[in-house]
Amino acid sequence: MREKPDYFFIGLVWVIVVFGLVMLSSASSAVAFNKFGDNYWYLKHQLFFGLLPGILAFLFFLKIDYRKLKKFALPLLVISIALLLLVFIPGLGVSYGRARNWINIFGMSLQPAEIVKLTFLIYLAAWLGEKNGTKQMGDASSSFIPFVSIFGLIVFLIAAQPDIGTLSIIIVMALSVYFAAGAPFSHMGIIGAGGAVMFFTLIKIAPYRAARLMTFLNPGLDPQGVGYHINQALLAVGSGGLFGLGLGLSRQKFQYLPEVAGDSIFAIISEELGFIFAAGLIVAFIFLALRGYRIAKTAHDGFGRLLAVGITSWFVFQAFINIGAMLGLMPLTGVPLPFVSYGGTAMTIGLAAMGMMGSVSKYCKS
Repeated sequence: MREKPDYFFIGLVWVIVVFGLVMLSSASSAVAFNKFGDNYWYLKHQLFFGLLPGILAFLFFLKIDYRKLKKFALPLLVISIALLLLVFIPGLGVSYGRARNWINIFGMSLQPAEIVKLTFLIYLAAWLGEKNGTKQMGDASSSFIPFVSIFGLIVFLIAAQPDIGTLSIIIVMALSVYFAAGAPFSHMGIIGAGGAVMFFTLIKIAPYRAARLMTFLNPGLDPQGVGYHINQALLAVGSGGLFGLGLGLSRQKFQYLPEVAGDSIFAIISEELGFIFAAGLIVAFIFLALRGYRIAKTAHDGFGRLLAVGITSWFVFQAFINIGAMLGLMPLTGVPLPFVSYGGTAMTIGLAAMGMMGSVSKYCKS
């Protein structure tokens, strides 16, 4: 076993973080000045409330032995459920648009679902790590029913907010861990069938989701209404060409493209830096995936392997669902681009997760 972390993986993470800060500064300048009279408002908040606590969390989890986290698995599950319930308490829960997925504590805003991604993952990795590769994974009473019960509760609480983008990431993350632990295909098929029913139910009870799906299938259907966002994103991507308009020279960020600091930032990257840098960012996430799954493959124990599988699946899926939406390859879900989009909670939790990946890599078999 080596006792040094995977420096290639860690270096790749920090390259994406630094690149993200540069692009956030550029993409958010116009909207920041319009809202707050300060071009760098979003960047400053990302630095002070995302990056700085994120660095501390990264260094902390990189330094400690990840296996010590197992003893906190059950308390973390309780915390996960409690955090998701807090958003429904009047005075604590904060609504943004249709979703009630933030809490305000002492003037600080937190997004519980971002924290739950990590706390719930630690619980799943610890619990399933004990059953990893054993006959218990094929026994419904030992694995399938308990997994579906816990997983279903988390899914229900997030769907009730509703935050479908985050929900999709947690579903993929949890199922990747369950499958990697040795779940039989029959169990995965049952869960998949239930997921399909839930998908169509969510569309049926909220017509705006059906409208988003129709817009994805036909972006020109309502260019000034529900199709406005994707059409402006595609215009930004197309305007960049091969080399882009130049850093800071985006036209779409001037109140044309919605959410330029959030889930639309990849479109601004494409517009300002062009295909080459946009493709380079995609390649960086691909290498992050390959290296992350390599860490999982050579992990010292079942807990470390499942933790690495879950974290890697989480960030890679989130990156590509965001990028796919901006390119018109997937429906818009409001999912941010990891380490690039604005969001202090997401940055802090993301860097904490990367610290854990570094800790797992220190104890790999090769």
